[in-house]
Amino acid sequence: MSVLEYAIPAALAAMALPSIKRRLDLSRAKHRSLAGHSRLAKRVARLLPGYAYDEERFFNCDGVPDAVAQQRRAAFELLCAGFAERYAKTLALTAQAREGLADLQFTGQYRVPFQFSPIVSTRLKVGAFVQSADGVSLTDLDGNRFIDLTGSYGVNVFGVDFYKETMAEGAELGQALGPVLGAYHPCVADNIARLRAISGQDEVSFHMSGTEAVMQAVRLARYHTRRKHLVRFCGAYHGWWEDVQPGPGNPLPPRETYTLADLSERSLQVLRGRKDIACVLINPLQAMHPNRAAPADSALVDSSRSAHYDKAAYTAWLKRLREVCTERGIVLIFDEVFLGFRLAPGGAQEYFGVKADLVTYGKTLAGGYPVGVVCGRHELMRRFRSERPADLCFARGTFNAHPYVMGGMNAFLRRLDTPEVQALYDGQEERWNARAQRFNDTMQAEGLPMRAANMLSIWTISYTEPSRYNWLLQYQMRWRGLALSWVGTGRLIFSLNFSDADFDEVLARCVQAGHDMQAQGWWVPVQGQSNKTIRRGILREVVARLLGRADAG
Repeated sequence: MSVLEYAIPAALAAMALPSIKRRLDLSRAKHRSLAGHSRLAKRVARLLPGYAYDEERFFNCDGVPDAVAQQRRAAFELLCAGFAERYAKTLALTAQAREGLADLQFTGQYRVPFQFSPIVSTRLKVGAFVQSADGVSLTDLDGNRFIDLTGSYGVNVFGVDFYKETMAEGAELGQALGPVLGAYHPCVADNIARLRAISGQDEVSFHMSGTEAVMQAVRLARYHTRRKHLVRFCGAYHGWWEDVQPGPGNPLPPRETYTLADLSERSLQVLRGRKDIACVLINPLQAMHPNRAAPADSALVDSSRSAHYDKAAYTAWLKRLREVCTERGIVLIFDEVFLGFRLAPGGAQEYFGVKADLVTYGKTLAGGYPVGVVCGRHELMRRFRSERPADLCFARGTFNAHPYVMGGMNAFLRRLDTPEVQALYDGQEERWNARAQRFNDTMQAEGLPMRAANMLSIWTISYTEPSRYNWLLQYQMRWRGLALSWVGTGRLIFSLNFSDADFDEVLARCVQAGHDMQAQGWWVPVQGQSNKTIRRGILREVVARLLGRADAG
């Protein structure tokens, strides 16, 4: 064989080595869970069989004595009857609306683990309607008052009365124009100036939702870097559109998206080594549960759920990420749609002391109206190239900068500067951390297996003893007058206007709900039960179902 015949394969191999190394680095930078492997997660999701527990197994899937199972059954039937009587009008309208509203069908199905869902969704129903709100309370159609721990999915930072006022002011500002769109209300100029000051960025664009704002930020990053791929971190949520939600829940497979492990040096290595990455998306809420999806009671099959917030560690990570993105010309995007204006008046950039290249806001910013905003550097916000007049990054929307939305935003931003609102931020980290510690100390003293982890006013409840029935706590809390979102105890969102007295009442009701769980037999210790044995038991059920065994549930 000639020298040339030896040389050609060797040269080809040498050329391939860098590509192989980059691919290996990418694989090593993924989190070793299904959440870190979008394609595999979608395959597993398609394979997971649906099955449901019958009446007997519903109350005794953990093997408790028959007397305890009967105690549970009686308590469950009493709770169902109580819900049906106490919330009759609210449940009747919910049932009527559910037939034509797909959202209600979805949330009703996914409040609890799927094995329990058929019985729960048909017998222990939750109302979806309220008629009024004030202070920290909601009132349903039957006149029942609840302390609001839903936070309106993050919108309610300062309390519902605050937003009633900003919405009224916004409507008063906008009513002279009404539905006139395209032209701007004069308050838009003031909004732009205030957003530039808050974000520290050069320019602003308005949109109608947080998801839409993130879509535009990613488009701009791709347009200006001329690269395709975005990096999102394992478990993080950035809206429901394809590129940022590549796993289960999205009918399309991941395309130009890399899902990397959060807080990982290997992820930084990938960013340093690749030339196809346009942007990195950061949702600061992920600091509370890195590399895990947002906690929801539909996934609460055991007691392994955990959350923990380490501000110093997450700040150091963001600073290293900032350095690498600057070094490699990658656009760093802070998705502050959920957390913006909750952590600090200047959002996560101010709170962590790290400046992004693009920032997205939403939720609370329009003072109660729907909105999305992108703020960024001049060179990144530009949507055209003067030297190439047909080379555009088009983004418009009929309702962008709607007069009422802009009015509500102006009212919000003006109030943000007032001493009354600024006072809500003063000492809030210490205040909410102290409340979380008091919650945990109380639960321990009461002998209850509930613990709270918090990122300031956003909380997640976890459980210290293995159990199959932790998901039922959300219903006990509702019965005790605490309003929760459809994800249950996974996300409690307090508004910043909660007084000490308000929190005392929440704490007292949580204790009552916990004791209800104990008294009704849901938290009875089971000999030999652990989180591991629970998961193994569920795996056996799944395998049995896949093999066609009728007794899988």
